[in-house]
Amino acid sequence: MSTEGPRIDRRGLLLVLSSPSGAGKTTLARRLIETDNSISLSVSVTTRSPRPGEIDGRDYNFVDAATFVQMRDAEELLEWARVYDNSYGTPRAPIEAAIIAGRDVLFDIDWQGAQQLSEKMKHNVVRVFVLPPSHDVLEQRLRARAQDAEDVVKRRMLDASAEISHWPEYDYVIINANIEDSLKGLQAILTAERLKRECLDGLTGFVREMQKAL
Repeated sequence: MSTEGPRIDRRGLLLVLSSPSGAGKTTLARRLIETDNSISLSVSVTTRSPRPGEIDGRDYNFVDAATFVQMRDAEELLEWARVYDNSYGTPRAPIEAAIIAGRDVLFDIDWQGAQQLSEKMKHNVVRVFVLPPSHDVLEQRLRARAQDAEDVVKRRMLDASAEISHWPEYDYVIINANIEDSLKGLQAILTAERLKRECLDGLTGFVREMQKAL
């Protein structure tokens, strides 16, 4: 007798992580990708310049402003936002293909992008907001990156309150005091969402076949 579980088709889900800059969502996203080969990171397009160590096509697709506007106007982006004088957006085609194929996609985007994505793909989106444990820790993390000028750090701190005000729009909240604990929480969320009845497209057929055999 086979001990393998039944084959049930599943629709891919879109796991959204948002937070004020410096709360740790990018590190959390990277750790989840490293520990779960069933989810991949959505690669956004952006008009900002690459940071040290970033690779075009892996971290972002870096484009000029004219190309970004062309993609936006042609409705090739599921969501887009203007953040700190630069534009960011999510290409539509690869995301729709992933959902159909039953592959999960992770998004590291702000609340504006989360809202747009939820409006267009509401049956597929799971939203998680990442909070820092305190104001002081947030400021320490921003300064520790040593990549932004002092005026940029101050502006990000001022904007953090506005960003945090959108936390009630999310399905889950993680307070990122410890990255390992936060990762466990995020993994638990993903496991639960994958088991939701609405995500299992093949469940109805499976149950019907079982009933016939009884």
